[in-house]
Amino acid sequence: MGQKTHPTGFRLGFNVPWSSRWFNDKNFSKDLGEDLMIRNYVRQRLESADLSRLEIERASNRITLIIYTARPGLVIGQKGQKVDQLRDELQHITGRDVYITIQEVKVAELDAELVAQRIAKQLSSRVSFRRAMKRAIQQTMRFGAQGIRVRVAGRLNGAEMARTHTFREGKVPLHTLRSDIDYAQVTSFTTFGTIGVKVWICKGEAAPL
Repeated sequence: MGQKTHPTGFRLGFNVPWSSRWFNDKNFSKDLGEDLMIRNYVRQRLESADLSRLEIERASNRITLIIYTARPGLVIGQKGQKVDQLRDELQHITGRDVYITIQEVKVAELDAELVAQRIAKQLSSRVSFRRAMKRAIQQTMRFGAQGIRVRVAGRLNGAEMARTHTFREGKVPLHTLRSDIDYAQVTSFTTFGTIGVKVWICKGEAAPL
């Protein structure tokens, strides 16, 4: 069962923090649905800004949204116009006070979400899946990762039958709790159908929370 466990969920509370930090005993399902709506809205709204992850914190009637991105300039805009507009839109949708914090992802090549997004974009542009995967692996290893595994599944290169291909380099110990494993899953939309992209990146060992 080890290979079927989500790497992030497996390590939650041990060396991986929660992406939503709040608890509401009475309206839990409502706030959870609102979180999902906020995440989907922001990702669609900032599709070209290379978003890595979104973290949400709540306190009474206030929502704090932390956006991790490799291109903070696209999120902030000139004189902060874009981020102010995004805040106003979220306040209108949720009816709550919204505060937005931007965090820059220093090394995009070590972020599984961004690596998976780049592979998915190349597949959508009809780049060979082998070329896209090998290029991503080389760049990630060059920036100091201990290991990386990439898996794509679907009608690769327009083949009539769907198949799965996996490339890996270095070590990716998924069963070791103390390992710092970054995982992401992204869907690439092509003219032949959808292709799933999964990326695991091992950055070494992480200290417990």
